[in-house]
Amino acid sequence: MATLLPNVQQTSAGAAPPEHAWLQLVQAQVESALAQLFELPDEQGLDARWTQAAAQARAYALRPAKRLRPALVLAGHGLARGSTSVPQGLWRFAAGLELLHTFLLIHDDVADQAELRRGGPVLHRMLAPGRPGEDLAVVMGDHLFARSLEAMLESGLPGASRVARYYLGVCRHTAAGQYLDLDLARVPLAEVTLFQTLRVAHLKTARYGFCAPLVCGAMLGGADEALQQGLERVGRSVGLAYQLRDDLIGLFGDAAVAGKASDGDFMQAKRTFPVVAAYVRATPEGREELERLWALPVECKDDAALARARELVEHFGGRAACERAVERASRAARRSLQTLPNPHGLRDLLDALITRLSRRAS
Repeated sequence: MATLLPNVQQTSAGAAPPEHAWLQLVQAQVESALAQLFELPDEQGLDARWTQAAAQARAYALRPAKRLRPALVLAGHGLARGSTSVPQGLWRFAAGLELLHTFLLIHDDVADQAELRRGGPVLHRMLAPGRPGEDLAVVMGDHLFARSLEAMLESGLPGASRVARYYLGVCRHTAAGQYLDLDLARVPLAEVTLFQTLRVAHLKTARYGFCAPLVCGAMLGGADEALQQGLERVGRSVGLAYQLRDDLIGLFGDAAVAGKASDGDFMQAKRTFPVVAAYVRATPEGREELERLWALPVECKDDAALARARELVEHFGGRAACERAVERASRAARRSLQTLPNPHGLRDLLDALITRLSRRAS
């Protein structure tokens, strides 16, 4: 057994906030478990080129990251068990879930033609230049998907196969959200509604990134239906706040802080909440200019076009509307959280984490 957060409710003067210490502990344990998932004796000697590619994928997966999903798995488990003790198999399950997230990021980066992820080059740029690198990254992503399922199923935890099936069902909805996110980029802004942007945020991020990890952990801890539903409500709201904050970072963020391009959503013509919120509030002339800017070919989206796009979204209230939506969703998450138990201060820790995420810059 390993112990998570032995003194959650006791923070000495001058110490780091408990949620920060919690994430640091989770990061260290999960990254150790992640590294173990890349130890595959049956693949040794397959081919030197595959060995090299696998080493690059390992380096990509182990870059410093938040590891939020594993942290939420452990929080859900702790709330269900009323304990901060973590079965060894839970670290492996959480690492498998994080590896599945890595697989999704690799495919997402290919689809978005991204260049940066977590402060370094995306995997398809690491593997080879141009289209060959993209093809190779898709294949490596498929490999990590299979490995992630192996890890979850071989965790040895009671009910692991049932929980993995639940998570995979959620991932099907994630695919639908990613499809809509990409497909709506071809639709005129006039035909996109704020409701559609919220649906994409719920499907693409909130369910798989927040609801499901909390519920998976709770299921593995033997939670009853009421606790699972309560965690689902928390995850839905905090996941929405997270994605809407990501929409702001994707247009107004600092690449040096975020670890990824701050113009990516504009370059890929994403119909995100702040853009559509600005469009519905804009004058007829403003709407025409927003349509024209978002319809520009990628090669014409220079610094001047980006600056003008940011200016219009700010001027017509899209940025402020998105900030308000983040705040509303965060408040809703915290209200839902107050209905849950608080063993060893775990609920308080999640409350602090929600506040931290709503104000993040990366």
